[in-house]
Formats: sequence, structure tokens, C-alpha cells
Amino acid sequence: MLIGVTLGRYLSLRFLKTILAVFATVFLLVYTLDFVELMRRAGDAQGASTGLMVTLALLRTPAVVEQVMPFAVLFGSMVTLLNLSRRLELVIARAAGISAWQFLQPGVFIALALGIAVVTLYNPLSAMLKQRAGVIEARVFARSSAATTGQYIWVRQRSVDGQAIVRADAASNDSATLVNVTFFLFDPHGQFTERVEAREADLHSGYWELKDARVTSATSEPETHTTYLIATNLEPSQVRESFLPAGSVPFWRLPSVIERTERAGLDSTPYRLQLDSLLARPLLFVAMVMVAASVSLRFFRFGGVARMVLSGVVAGFMLYVATELMEDLGASGLVSPMVAAWFAAVVGSLLGTLALLYQEDG
Repeated sequence: MLIGVTLGRYLSLRFLKTILAVFATVFLLVYTLDFVELMRRAGDAQGASTGLMVTLALLRTPAVVEQVMPFAVLFGSMVTLLNLSRRLELVIARAAGISAWQFLQPGVFIALALGIAVVTLYNPLSAMLKQRAGVIEARVFARSSAATTGQYIWVRQRSVDGQAIVRADAASNDSATLVNVTFFLFDPHGQFTERVEAREADLHSGYWELKDARVTSATSEPETHTTYLIATNLEPSQVRESFLPAGSVPFWRLPSVIERTERAGLDSTPYRLQLDSLLARPLLFVAMVMVAASVSLRFFRFGGVARMVLSGVVAGFMLYVATELMEDLGASGLVSPMVAAWFAAVVGSLLGTLALLYQEDG
């Protein structure tokens, strides 16, 4: 049976306000921590001003917060239900003949609506901002971070001039542009011919365009060129998709990216996993509401509130561990992306419903 319109609107607003308040708190906390970390890294990078770090942290934060948004729903729902219980509003609702399943309907509706909004609106925005942040970060921090971690980008290619091994500090997201790049060129017989270093390398159809290039060979003096061209058999779409992280692709573009990646003969598993994870996000939000309800409906006068809160935190942590584990298994190909993406949402909602059945109807 559906809940009344007036009470449903009241509970919906309570759930929405609390979840958004938790989200805003997490956003501010993540932004502050990320800004402090960027300022620490800025000491070793040239051109990393305070204003640029403020902007970069703002561009990076939405994508980070998106990953913890399910837990904002979990803790926001817990706070809402605990406040309703503390103010005896749940007692009055039960005395009026309203079951737990009825006064959870507004929370479930809000979770579904937020999940759909996050997937269709928030994710494309955060992905776009993450791409812009990646471009700035690649230009400012690429050389120092790659030299410290050893995490360079390596590409091997063939062309009419022979083979080449390409090493770059970073790739600008959503573009076939390599930053701080080095080409090791070999002739068709496999003999080393020259080494070319450049600030940037843009991939066009049939050739690389290097900017501020320095050419070194064993037979001539080093030369500097404003623009230097190197032949290649790589297509811009191949390099673009191979360097573009799945988390930087907006939801609406994922199907086309998967199709192009597979057509190029590359592994599309990360993109399929990202697409299925986003599709499962509304159900995961509902699962968080059910888990929150299973640990938050005890009346305050019965005591044990601290234990309820701790149980909710542990349940959320276990669900997070399960989500990360399944995503790792899916990324490695041990389980299908669909199973890896939907496992936490389905299991969490079923376990939350089972716990509520024992509490309310058992």
C-alpha cells in the first residue's frame, strides 16, 4: 500500500536534505584534502600557482566524490531514520498503522531519482571536468610524477621508415596527444637511427607532429626543430581510446567508445565494466537505503544507538570491499563485467530486505 501524499512529501524532503548535506560535507572534505595534496606536489613543479591548484582541485573533486556517493546515501539515510526515531515520528507513524515498508517508500524513491540523476547528469559533468583536470595535470606534473613513480606510457609502432618505440610521461585525456615524449627510431633492418625528444606529440592520420623537438643521432650533431614529423601506422582513434581511462568517459559516450575500441582490436573490458557499474548505480543507492533501514529502525528508548551506527558503518564498509573486489575481478576478466558491476547492488538490496523482513515481519 502506498503512503499518503503529505507524509510522503515530508519524508522525501527529509531524506533528500540529509543526503545532500552529507554529500556537500564529503565534497568539501575531499576538495580540501586534494587541494592540500596538490599544493604539496606543486613545490616540485614549475608553473604550479596557487590559483591553478585551486582550479585543478575543483576539477578533480567531482569524479572522486562520485565514487563515494553511495555511502553519502547510506549515511544520509541512517541519519534521517535515526532523527525520525529520536523525535518519535516513527512511533507515531507505526501507531497510525504505517509499516516500515511504507515509510521507506519515499527514501527508495529519492534513492532511485538520485541514482538516475547521477548517471545521466552528474557523471557526464564529472567526466568532462576530469578530462580537463587530466590535461592540466599532465602538463604541470607529468615529468616529475612519471620520474618518481616510473609509470611511463609506452607505445610501439611500425611505419614506412621502420619501427619506433615511444615513451611519454602522460597522455592528455580525450585526445591523441602525448606529453614529454621520446621516440626511439629504428630502420627497417632493426638498426637504431635516432632519438627524438619533444614537449608534445600530436597524432594525426599517418604521422606524429612533434613540438619543440630535439633530434639526436650517432652520425650528426643534435638538432632542434620547432615542428618535427614522424611517420606512423597508428590511427588517432586507436591511441585515443587506449589512453582514455574508463572513468573519464561520460555515460552517454560509453557505448560508442566500446564499439570503436572493439573495432580497433583493443580490450573494451574497462569501458564495459564502467557502463554496467553506472547502470547499476540506482539499484546500489536503493540497496544503501535498505541497509540503512536495517540498522536504524530501533527506538531510541531501547538504547543501543551507538551499536546501530557502528553496524551501519561496518555494513557499508563490507559492501564497499565487495564492490571493489568484484570490480577488480571484472577488470581482470575472471568474471563478466555485468556480474562484477551488479553484484554489490543486487546482494546489498537483497540482504537489506532480508534483515528488514526479520525485524518487521519475523
